[in-house]
Amino acid sequence: MAGSALPETIAGTHRILRPETLALSGGLSIDPTTRAIAPNISMSVNNLLVPGDGAFSADGVSDLTALPFLYARWTNPTVRQLEQRLAALEGADDALATATGVAAIAATFLTFLKAGDHLIVSDVCYAGANELARRILPDYGIEVTAVNMSRLDEVAAAFRPNTRLVHCESPCNPILRLTDLPAVAALAHEHGALVSVDSTLATPVATRPLALGADLVIHSLTKFINGHGDALGGTVCGRQELVAKIRSRAGVYLGATLSAQNAWLIMRGIDTLFPRIRTISETAMRLARFLWDHPAITSVVYPGLEAHPQHDLAKRQMDVFGGMITFQTASPHATAARLASKLKVAHYAFSLGHQRSIVVLLDTAEMMTSTYRLEGSQLEDYRAFAGDGVFRLSVGLESVDDLIEDLDQALRA
Repeated sequence: MAGSALPETIAGTHRILRPETLALSGGLSIDPTTRAIAPNISMSVNNLLVPGDGAFSADGVSDLTALPFLYARWTNPTVRQLEQRLAALEGADDALATATGVAAIAATFLTFLKAGDHLIVSDVCYAGANELARRILPDYGIEVTAVNMSRLDEVAAAFRPNTRLVHCESPCNPILRLTDLPAVAALAHEHGALVSVDSTLATPVATRPLALGADLVIHSLTKFINGHGDALGGTVCGRQELVAKIRSRAGVYLGATLSAQNAWLIMRGIDTLFPRIRTISETAMRLARFLWDHPAITSVVYPGLEAHPQHDLAKRQMDVFGGMITFQTASPHATAARLASKLKVAHYAFSLGHQRSIVVLLDTAEMMTSTYRLEGSQLEDYRAFAGDGVFRLSVGLESVDDLIEDLDQALRA
């Protein structure tokens, strides 16, 4: 995947642009009046209707994005620039931006699933997606099966005649287990099902799921893509007909519209996405090796480490290994208290994808009660990655030497 190029048109000339350039130029529209290069923020909710626009067609409108801008809940100039840039980054025809990452997941589920349909979902994935799938969708007559996506035989066995969608995540949050995306996509397509991939932890810098066979790729833009911890957002990218269907249903009727201000902030973050993620990945590799050798640490999981049980898969479908590390200690709650009180550079806090390093303990018993509710072999598989509790470390842009010194002094009793 490294160095792959994607098509983009600039100034009427068809050129092949690489992802690093598309992070800056994809969907960029120069203001015709001011010649401003930075995207404008269009805060207007309403736009004038002009005779000749498609809005006056007696046949109605099948694609809101084909029209001039009408109403900000449907389309907005700033949000549309963001959508075009995201589509370019993922090699997609189009993208829908939403108010949050979970809104993008809900939009996907509620567009392609109806009563009587069946969803296969990763048994470990973002908590909002997992709980939406397993607790809310069944109330609407949608059948849901949660499987370990790293076990292809279990994925294959889960398909039913009414399976319509397979939703996976790679790496999965929080335990960093990987999914063989081409293999899962092949299985799904054999059964006539779509595949959606939450690629929030990987970002387009590491993995582009559409190129690996997925139909839709989802991101919480709040995390690494924005990268500054100051704007909520989400997106789903894919083929034109799929995104148009999501937009016409969820985009219009569910009301999870992304604000123009947040779209602008997220585009600002995308400008530096590639150098940020590459720097973070380099730092993460050094931190993972440091933690591996630290006397207070009993286990480290990072896709870039040869000890990761799916390291070969990581090398095949990740250009960089990302900014997420997990580690375990012998006394997780005591360690959590030390980290919360002694960290000076990193921060003890929830969430991830910030420019500042963030670490938090995710207690296994609590995660089973609050979200995953795994039993038997699924619980054993989870504990193989997380033990009694796993520390999720989201690596930021600080000096790696400062982070090492900070973690070292906080981990030592």
